[in-house]
Amino acid sequence: MEHKPIDLSGLAVRQLRGRRRRLGSTLTGTEALLRGTLMTQGRRCGKESCRCADGELHGPYVYLSVARPGRRPRMVYVPAELTQTVTGHVAAASRVEAVLAEITAINTELLARRALD
Repeated sequence: MEHKPIDLSGLAVRQLRGRRRRLGSTLTGTEALLRGTLMTQGRRCGKESCRCADGELHGPYVYLSVARPGRRPRMVYVPAELTQTVTGHVAAASRVEAVLAEITAINTELLARRALD
């Protein structure tokens, strides 16, 4: 996920530290995170007489694609009854990543000003 750069140069050190503290306090509920991308796919069953043999695939089915460095992503099937829950967990992970990116930007700015504590 791409994050927009944040212009922190106009903020005072006190403001940066306050913003960082507020952002850090939002990092709750981290046990309900799923990092990955939700995807939908159709499948062929392999039966010669099935409609999918003519191109009308079964599904769509929902999968969670989980990155694995140096390897192909792992695709985990998401049952229909868990789709809403998994969607929420993936969105929560995305929000946490955005908050961590902003905290990192603040800490980088503080370091550049020799004010990192």
